[in-house]
Amino acid sequence: MSNTQLKKAEKNIVDQVEERVKQLQESNSIRFPANYSPENALKSAWLILQETKTGKKTGYQPVLNYCTKNSIANALLDMVVQGLNPQKKQGYFLSYGQTLVFQRSYFGTMAVTKNVAGAKTIDAAVIYEGDTVDYEIINGRIANLKHKQQFGNLDKGILGAYCTITFGEGEVYIELMTIKEIRTAWSKSQSWNNGQEVEAKGSVHEEFTQEMAKKTVINRACKKFLNSSNDASVMMQTISHDEDEVQQEIEDNANGEVLDMDYVEVQEEPKQVEETTEEATADDSNEKVPEEKQSALEMDFEEEPKKNGAPF
Repeated sequence: MSNTQLKKAEKNIVDQVEERVKQLQESNSIRFPANYSPENALKSAWLILQETKTGKKTGYQPVLNYCTKNSIANALLDMVVQGLNPQKKQGYFLSYGQTLVFQRSYFGTMAVTKNVAGAKTIDAAVIYEGDTVDYEIINGRIANLKHKQQFGNLDKGILGAYCTITFGEGEVYIELMTIKEIRTAWSKSQSWNNGQEVEAKGSVHEEFTQEMAKKTVINRACKKFLNSSNDASVMMQTISHDEDEVQQEIEDNANGEVLDMDYVEVQEEPKQVEETTEEATADDSNEKVPEEKQSALEMDFEEEPKKNGAPF
């Protein structure tokens, strides 16, 4: 796509998304977090999209060339109504066939939980062999959790992890998962070592077990509040997948392997490798967009005929 075509496409799509957002604001169907700029988020997203490619099954093609105009606009709208910005690693753009979708990251999930559910802090910790953990169950909820840990335990095996979400007026919610529960969640990923009960050698889960465990328990804790929220905002109509279900899709579609950790980010050039029948990617031409990603906010406008290979 030439620079002229990119600028024309940007003006066309971004302007239409901005107009749709204004309509939602005028009808009081959406509200944004303080200091959130939809315009800035759209600009950042467009810059990222110019470098984003499809997965290996479609030859790593630029999504702006390969995906439909409608789906690009809807992915941008999905991002904006959640009050997220991909520049802050709060989400990624993935292709399902020729359909582009916005997949919220675990940073994005925490941001939405704070904006929608009113969470003040969201923290997670890993429980190692040798740690002492005591807690009570009050009205079906974990309460008064006390975790004692010796520094030397950090090199031992992981027994589980927990997430603590604090709200106003002293309200606290705690989600606790054993390592078996965490691995069950990980097993949904195509990158999991099929048939094994432990992480595949060299996988993200094996190399960064602690951080991935914390990510998983945070996602589960936040998901309960997002799915049960009474907020009438349009933001709640765009709930994403459990991220563990699409880890392989992110790995296959991003320009490298993206990990939701504030200090770990591995960028690799796409590898041209032979596919196997067991591999599954988000951009498989036969794969449908998950129902949870079919937003009620979808925009619809006529596609312009493509000329000389131009996307729009």
